[in-house]
Amino acid sequence: MTLLTLLVIAKQPLPGRVKTRLTPPYTPEEAAALAEASLTDTLNTLLRVPAHRRVLVLQGTPGPWLPPGYEVVPQTPGGLDERIAAAFAHHADGPALLVGMDTPHLTPGHLTGVGEDGHDAWFGPAADGGFWALGLADPARTGHLVRGVPMSTDRTGAIQRRRLTDAGLTVRDLPVLRDVDTAADATEVAALCPPGSRFAAAVTAHTGALR
Repeated sequence: MTLLTLLVIAKQPLPGRVKTRLTPPYTPEEAAALAEASLTDTLNTLLRVPAHRRVLVLQGTPGPWLPPGYEVVPQTPGGLDERIAAAFAHHADGPALLVGMDTPHLTPGHLTGVGEDGHDAWFGPAADGGFWALGLADPARTGHLVRGVPMSTDRTGAIQRRRLTDAGLTVRDLPVLRDVDTAADATEVAALCPPGSRFAAAVTAHTGALR
């Protein structure tokens, strides 16, 4: 039985609070609908990944989009680096993998072997220079390596990965995925989503916003 803990860090999908870079061309309500669909797809995908625990680290309040099978804990105050480090520190009873809500085209196959293949860390680079996943075999000892990494830049991923290797960790790189930040991202990612994707359906439903 795997000891892996899966952590999803996310915001409650409220208009004007999430995916603000989608507005325009999407309205705040449409952007929130895309965010909710992306988060829902991510949560449901991770239900198909073998794990000891699944934890949603949430800024806000859970809604009907939350499937059964998740513990819900609040995010701590501070910058994103502090919130990620705290998530690892609070759930450090074995290997842990943290993902965001921005990659609805994620599949279980992208995560094969994570937590069980002998590496010290797992790193999912994002196409924009950030990262979509970060896993640590011993988060109690190494979770602090996120603190101080500048977030939301085109060097965030490179800096974070260097932190891991400079600390002597063996790192396995996961596939490069594209985050959903802009309308162009949404269109491209929707085309990569597996059948039945709520995100792809939401993008199709709101294409009128792009006319």
